Amino acid sequence: MNDIVPDSREKIPSLKESSGWFAAGNSFRRALPLLSDGAFKMFAYICIEADRRTGRYEAAQTELASALCKSRRIVGKYIQELGYKGVCNVLTGKNQYARTRFEIRDEYWPYHRITDGTQNNAYVDAIKSSFISLGCTTGKFNAGDAQIADHFQKRRIPLELIQDAMLMGACRKLISLLNGNSTEPVASLAYFEGLITEIRDRPIPADYRKYLQEKVGQLRSAWVKRSINLPPKRECINMAHGEIVQ
Repeated sequence: MNDIVPDSREKIPSLKESSGWFAAGNSFRRALPLLSDGAFKMFAYICIEADRRTGRYEAAQTELASALCKSRRIVGKYIQELGYKGVCNVLTGKNQYARTRFEIRDEYWPYHRITDGTQNNAYVDAIKSSFISLGCTTGKFNAGDAQIADHFQKRRIPLELIQDAMLMGACRKLISLLNGNSTEPVASLAYFEGLITEIRDRPIPADYRKYLQEKVGQLRSAWVKRSINLPPKRECINMAHGEIVQ
């Protein structure tokens, strides 16, 4: 049998555009059955827009809603899904106008990340930033805390799940501080480990996360006023709902 000789006149397909494309290979195949249709659409958009060197992208929920032609409410649910299913490390903005930071995880990012040897770990940095800003901690994030955060990352615990646990724990701790049931601030990230397990088993809705963010801000402000000895208002903290009653 004669060997088949390829026709030299056959042309290899070429790109119409020399730039702006994305290497959508196995990373997309992994994400496709894992994510809902809307969350996969957001994932694809983030991949296209992300920095090729780092796999990172930042946008406000309002920007994402406009780009995807979706409501801000459903965009919030897609962001939560990307974090909870471990496709992206997500540092959620404090409100719908603040920028949310995404870092696509290695399993879903087709490019080798380029670092200069001094680049920080975005996952650990995000946990550090959230921990310090809670208002019920010592304000210090030491080497032991960084090791715990690194351990979370090795266990592939979604960043957003850890942030939810910190919000829940902060709300409870601040209520305890304001009611005089506790006098010591949170000194270690280990304080939230039990809550991480609790929320992993029963994830909180995106709408409730927004409530917790607002409540922690309210309680934090009340605790700061108490701490700096401003003229106190008569307050009663409802332990069930975290409400401040004047």
